[in-house]
Amino acid sequence: MPSHAPGPPAAVLCGLAGWVPSRVVTNDELAERLDTDDAWIRTRTGIRRRHVVEPGQATSDLAVESGRRALRHAGVGSVDAVIVTTTTPDRPCPATAPTVAARLGLAGAAAFDVGAVCTGFVYGLATAVGLITSSVAERVLLIGADTYSTIVDPLDRANAIIFGDGAGAVVLRAGTAREPGAVGRFDLGSDGAHEDLITVAAGGSRQRSAGGEVRLRDRHFAMRGNEVYRHAVTRMAESARATLRRAGWTIDDVDHFVPHQANLRILHSVADDLGLPRERCVANVDCVGNTGAASIPLALADAAARQAIRPGDRLLLTAFGGGLTWGSCLLAWPELPVPAHPYDRGEEPTP
Repeated sequence: MPSHAPGPPAAVLCGLAGWVPSRVVTNDELAERLDTDDAWIRTRTGIRRRHVVEPGQATSDLAVESGRRALRHAGVGSVDAVIVTTTTPDRPCPATAPTVAARLGLAGAAAFDVGAVCTGFVYGLATAVGLITSSVAERVLLIGADTYSTIVDPLDRANAIIFGDGAGAVVLRAGTAREPGAVGRFDLGSDGAHEDLITVAAGGSRQRSAGGEVRLRDRHFAMRGNEVYRHAVTRMAESARATLRRAGWTIDDVDHFVPHQANLRILHSVADDLGLPRERCVANVDCVGNTGAASIPLALADAAARQAIRPGDRLLLTAFGGGLTWGSCLLAWPELPVPAHPYDRGEEPTP
């Protein structure tokens, strides 16, 4: 491990990558099977297209590709732990992370899943930081990956227009809090009293132990959109403010706001609530849709590839998801090679 200036132990971002399936679904294609059109979808969500997996392609396939690219970007061949944050694991049992680790040649590393729906990446980031600062691991590969097309009813207009599939990954290493790339303060929270706002009713022990025939709609993702919208804006804004207070930052200290890419209306509403100019909001939801736990790392990889984020820039990350769950954290962007774009099918560029 390289030597660093003295200071408190910290987890430092040293690599990232994104990956989306090659199949693109446009709004016009959705309009062929749903009672909608391109203008209606764009007005409600800001989404123009999304990527979805091919038949037989699984969450682990996307996670492996993004993880491979992140390891290459970081210039490392091994890690001590692999964390996969997802709502759409390959199977209910076992966890997806050990499979991903083995396929990446990382067998023997600790590997486990984190489930916090769309807040998963922020929860996973806090978990990775904990592993590193407690000296359990020196390097961690954290992957957010989801294939919502496998759980969303393709005829459900409310949800089929929103979600896409994708994966994003970061590599973290042990370092000091004074280094660029050190992950800063966190705020995490939940409210299980509202668990019914975002659900897949069937497939778990609650449904299985009850017995009886499972309705088709219970096998699919369901969301009470209007209520979720209100909670998402409130919780993300509150969490963001709490994180800024803990760090002694003001909103003027934030160069880039990187929220969970739920839809453009929510992103802009949270930025407005915080008093943050919309142009500081990092967004790629128009090209990929809501990719769940993958949305924040995908947005980071997209912005880094376009060089919209520069070394030394101060980032505020925040997310909201089913559970209900929410969370935020701070990050000063490190100096890294420009990564390949998440939509680029080629290799990483040479540093």
